[in-house]
Amino acid sequence: MAISKDKKQTLVADLTELLNSSKMTVFARYQGLTVAELQELRKNARENGVKIKVVKNRLVRVAMNEIAVYKDTDTTGLTGQLLYAISDNDEVAPAKVLAEFGKEHDALQIAGAFNDLGHNLSEDEVKSLAALPSKNELIAQVVAQLLSPATDSVSALAGGLSGIVSGLEAHAA
Repeated sequence: MAISKDKKQTLVADLTELLNSSKMTVFARYQGLTVAELQELRKNARENGVKIKVVKNRLVRVAMNEIAVYKDTDTTGLTGQLLYAISDNDEVAPAKVLAEFGKEHDALQIAGAFNDLGHNLSEDEVKSLAALPSKNELIAQVVAQLLSPATDSVSALAGGLSGIVSGLEAHAA
């Protein structure tokens, strides 16, 4: 069913705004997914701060052409039935969401991505990004490393004090 010119202009305006604020946009082939599976993907994405858009590639190209950063971006990879996972606050989240969903649903195939600098990323690069720890996991690892010396010192002192107390109790008896 064809959509009106006004509707297309609205879609392009929405896409332009979304892509302009995006840190990472991952695109994937979804042919073979059921409506229920797409709804499940959208739910998972929403929980991780990622928006899933299913729009014509031509409209995405038009929207990208209106954003200075994406004017020179190669869009030849935008072919076939694609869905777009977009995040405006986390570079890795779209790749993670699609990769996790793709583990259980073979019909979803990551095709590539483009970042907020207008660079294309290959399928392999996107999969490498998906394997990275999330932003929160990285922060937790750094905090754990920073607290490690303090924790070790407290453990050593606690162990030493209990040894002294045990020795005193044995001597007093």
